[in-house]
Amino acid sequence: MVSTRAQVAAAARLVVKVGSSALTSLDGGLDHARLDVLVDALATRYATGSQVILVSSGAIAAGLAPLGLSRRPRDLASQQAAASVGQLQLAHAYSASFARHDVIIGQVLLTADDVIRRAHYRNAQRTLVRLLSLRTLPVVNENDTVATDEIRVGDNDRLAALVAHLVGAEALVLLSDVDGLYDADPRKPGATLLREVDDLAELAAVDVNKPGASGLGRGGMATKIEAATMAASAGIPVLLAAADDAALALDTAADGPKLGTAFRAGGQRLSARRFWLRHAADVRGQLDLDAGAVAAVLKRRRSLLAAGVHGVRGDFVAGDVVDLVGPYGVVVARGVVAFDATELPNLIGRRTRDLPPEFRRELVHADDLVPLR
Repeated sequence: MVSTRAQVAAAARLVVKVGSSALTSLDGGLDHARLDVLVDALATRYATGSQVILVSSGAIAAGLAPLGLSRRPRDLASQQAAASVGQLQLAHAYSASFARHDVIIGQVLLTADDVIRRAHYRNAQRTLVRLLSLRTLPVVNENDTVATDEIRVGDNDRLAALVAHLVGAEALVLLSDVDGLYDADPRKPGATLLREVDDLAELAAVDVNKPGASGLGRGGMATKIEAATMAASAGIPVLLAAADDAALALDTAADGPKLGTAFRAGGQRLSARRFWLRHAADVRGQLDLDAGAVAAVLKRRRSLLAAGVHGVRGDFVAGDVVDLVGPYGVVVARGVVAFDATELPNLIGRRTRDLPPEFRRELVHADDLVPLR
């Protein structure tokens, strides 16, 4: 069996994610020397013939110093203003640094809509694949300038996993300010670096609830674990390593890089929309299903009808994502609901033919539903 590290080393198309803390500092904006080191590693891998997509944080952080801000703002308007300034700084810095290697880059800014709405994600997919075919290196970031809570992916670790799935990447490399996944806080004595994660169930015993200390990014180790789980469970091998070791992490040696934490791939790939529903959608409510509805959804892959629902929780509108919960309180599926929460109490438990004509449709269509168990 080919090792996970060897798969990362051999990947013809890979997504690399780098966090804000690896590129910037609170008092100095972009650290051009560290950015150049990262670019050197990416360009070396690119020169081997690999197709590389970079998912880069750092736009908001890069905008702090030019705007005279001492720390990342908490309000959305200030974050968007910092992103507006910082995105230009970041793109210019990457363009100039990659130019040293005669590598052309293309900037791609995404929101959640671009990876869950079919027309949008197909456009995003076509753009990214075409850039790769033109031997251009896409630099992807969440569009923080316009993203609101309703259309925000949430963090660039999750975005990197989504992009990896979207473009059919053969590997995902997450570059962080730590050198891998530890079984406890790495700052405490006795913490052990986990070199391999062969079974995602092993992560249940790992304490990753502490956020990063830099204050520059939204993510932390928990979001990296989530991203690695998203990708690995969809058949994409993952390597988590320190950004300072980017050259080694992207090495194409036959047996793979000897650092960081490697997550073995497992499971089958889903459509981009179902992948999002399973791993990254913001859940707005809950529908309680009887046993018959659970069987229809899980075993027969049918749409959810009003007759199989006996309870509604949450404040949601048509088009929001809701969890589907079985008789024992276990979330069995997730999907896009076709009605507002206020409409459902008069519909649930009733057969379709007994409903008013304008309500005779599925609560959650099978095409907008993904089983979780």
